[in-house]
Amino acid sequence: MRANFNEKMQFLNRSLIDMGLLIENAISSAIDALVKQDVELAREAIEYDNEIDAKEKEIERLCFSLLLMQHPVAGDLRLISSAMKMITDMERIGDQSADISEITILLSGTPYIKELEHIPAMAAATIKMVNNAVEAFVKKDTSLAEAVIDMDDEVDDYLVTVRNDLIDLVNKKVENCEQAFDLMMIAKYFERIGDHAVNIAEWVLFSITGSKRPPK
Repeated sequence: MRANFNEKMQFLNRSLIDMGLLIENAISSAIDALVKQDVELAREAIEYDNEIDAKEKEIERLCFSLLLMQHPVAGDLRLISSAMKMITDMERIGDQSADISEITILLSGTPYIKELEHIPAMAAATIKMVNNAVEAFVKKDTSLAEAVIDMDDEVDDYLVTVRNDLIDLVNKKVENCEQAFDLMMIAKYFERIGDHAVNIAEWVLFSITGSKRPPK
């Protein structure tokens, strides 16, 4: 019975890696579509959300199955409950990537009011955070999970920079300055993705140590 349980736990790890790859692809496609103003790519990015939702349900069923197989020891229970919390944040990342692509479609055909510089950097940072958070869970690496949490300051700094740049353009009353509000919303979505990556990393710490990182 224990051997079967351990095998399913390994499958849980692989499933989380798969879901992590899906959300990384969703974020990557969303930012590529935004930069290139590519409507078809934006639609493809939105489609990832359905796959992510399906993967969430699959992992949720697997977690319930693990809980019903036998009475898990404390460490197993922490791992399973943390995985269930993690996939909720991962699913929301999929939602926000889709929201970004919806805005990209609305903005298509109109030149951007400024070159997109900091938003792609935000996206790259969030992809790294998501990837490292999932890797930290699989490898039970507390240092990597803590590094993800620390990266959130970088994403927040990008948000401030984007906001200041867009406010400056609005104050200058550049043509089509209403686009600034859409771009700010996109930046805010990426900031929220970073927050979800932090949540995932905190659940990783809980799964390993039994407690989340204490506040600074």
